Formats: sequence, C-alpha cells, structure tokens
Amino acid sequence: MKRLLVVILLGGLFGTFTTKVKAQGFHLGIKGGANITKINGQSFDQSFKLGYSLGGFAELNFTKEWGIQPELLWNQSKTTTSNDFNQIYYGIYSQDITLNYLSIPILLTYRPVPMLSLQLGPQFGYLISEPSALGSNITNAFKNGDFSILGGAQLNLGAFRAGARYFIGLNNINNIDNKDTWKNQGFQLYIGIRII
Repeated sequence: MKRLLVVILLGGLFGTFTTKVKAQGFHLGIKGGANITKINGQSFDQSFKLGYSLGGFAELNFTKEWGIQPELLWNQSKTTTSNDFNQIYYGIYSQDITLNYLSIPILLTYRPVPMLSLQLGPQFGYLISEPSALGSNITNAFKNGDFSILGGAQLNLGAFRAGARYFIGLNNINNIDNKDTWKNQGFQLYIGIRII
C-alpha cells in the first residue's frame, strides 16, 4: 500500500512538473562560438589559445524566471607546452596541443528580465581526441574525463542567443603521473538560435 501511495505521489509530481514545463516552454536550438582556453599547470604556457565550440541546446523553463539549459557540444581546447615541461618530462620542449571534447553542460538559468539569463552549473567532458604522443615517448597523456564548473550570462533577443561564460576545471587531467596538476580553464563566447 505504501509503495502504491509513493508511486501515485511521484506520478502526480511528475505530471505537475511536465505540465509546468509545457506551460512555460521547452525549446531546442543550435549554437557555435569561440573557446579561449589554457591548461593550468607548470608544464604549460599560461597564455590563452583560440579554439571553437559547436553544438545544440535545450531550454526547459519552469517559471518565467527559472529553468535548466542542458547542452551537447563539441569543444576544442588548445594549449602549448612550456619549457618547464622538459624539466618534468625529459625530452619534450615546446609543442602545440589540441584537445577535442564532447561536453555536456547542465546549467541552472535565472532570468531577472526576459532579455538576460544568468547561468551556473557543471560541465562534463569526454576527451574525443588528443595528440598521439607528447615528444616521442609519452602517449595517452590526458585523462578521458574532465569535470568543470561554469558560469556566465546570455542575451535572449527573440530566438537569437548570444553569451559569454567562464569555466574552470575541477579535476586533474594529467594521466601520466602526479608530478604536475593540469586543469582546463577558459572563456566561451557564442551565438545561437532557438529553432523550436
């Protein structure tokens, strides 16, 4: 009997939730932009490098002010090893590195006014491709998973979206050893359009 009551209660809550989402809005869109990134760590040049981002987003609005915006993105991150890399990992000097991630940000969205969304949330990234080797002797230097926190602001002009975000990695992506901690960091600038 208790299980039946719990199922009925959860079903009612789910029905209320989906009705609210439908009433307030569910939208899909596409977006693209620039990633300005670096890897924090002694082994890397600390200047930011330009990459790109491309993907889609969904808007799930619970009220006029609150919602969630999950996304599925192809994110490119670029960096260069520093001369200090050779001191930690012998035989490797300056080398350009491009990392490609499949990223899933899940952002809590607050709209103080309809034209502006403030966003904050986690981003999960899966490494799709990396350099085949660093120098001649290090392979699989980067961990497959990256976990970041990101926040930013987005302009909502009808179906058009434009925004800026800052993100910082929370986990060490160094897959070689514990001699140096590597964490992603950067800015994202994007434009998008709501298509549904």
